[in-house]
Amino acid sequence: MVISTYPIYMDTTTLKKIESQLITEKEKLETQLAQFSAKNIHNPDDYNAVFPQFGEKEEDNATEVAQYSDNLTLERTLESALRDVKNALEAMKKGTYGICKYCKNPIDERRLLARPTSSSCINCKKQLTS
Repeated sequence: MVISTYPIYMDTTTLKKIESQLITEKEKLETQLAQFSAKNIHNPDDYNAVFPQFGEKEEDNATEVAQYSDNLTLERTLESALRDVKNALEAMKKGTYGICKYCKNPIDERRLLARPTSSSCINCKKQLTS
């Protein structure tokens, strides 16, 4: 378990449920990344897509380049999601999970249950996207 300090407004059962969701998501993302990339030995939070090898024919080369390009995009997306999950787990350790990073007010529990990596409340998110 990661949780060491609990926000006053949220019950422990809900936090444990969210923590479990985050740990499951972290493992899933790491597994997906491992299917086509390798961890950077200098930065364990960074992954590098591996260039695929399909053969020596010209059409194989084109397929390799296309697949590698797709893998780079997917790598960035998955790394970003993994970073969000790790940040949420770290916030749980610090006791700051569920607090909006902009207005410092509690994030609605329903929002956190729907999107456990949320770091902003609905009001601040609306202001940022408008």
